[in-house]
Amino acid sequence: MTQLTVHTRATPAGPVVELSGELDNDSAPDVRTLLPRLTLLAGQQLVIDLTGITFCDSSGITVLIAARNHALAAQASIALAAIPDRVSRMLHIVGLDQVFPTHPTAQAAAAAWTPPTSE
Repeated sequence: MTQLTVHTRATPAGPVVELSGELDNDSAPDVRTLLPRLTLLAGQQLVIDLTGITFCDSSGITVLIAARNHALAAQASIALAAIPDRVSRMLHIVGLDQVFPTHPTAQAAAAAWTPPTSE
């Protein structure tokens, strides 16, 4: 069993959450607990970097949906970065590939973010 490691960092676009290890029933509650503590402002983008994910089950998918809900509640957006093939297939099977914008890296996600315009 590989434990989950979570690192967060702030960028001008918004927080980046880097996950490494197994995102499963044992580790999902820790990530869910982290979400409300993230500073996420309206118009920003939450990036979930999945580069180091070695395993993801339905609990992990539920965490990604919770992260999306958190971003939407903050009037922000969300993007997934560096999705491993096995997780990408799972997202496709359940139709979530149509819900989450994806990017090859967290840097690409930040580059694709468009700051809100002042009206």
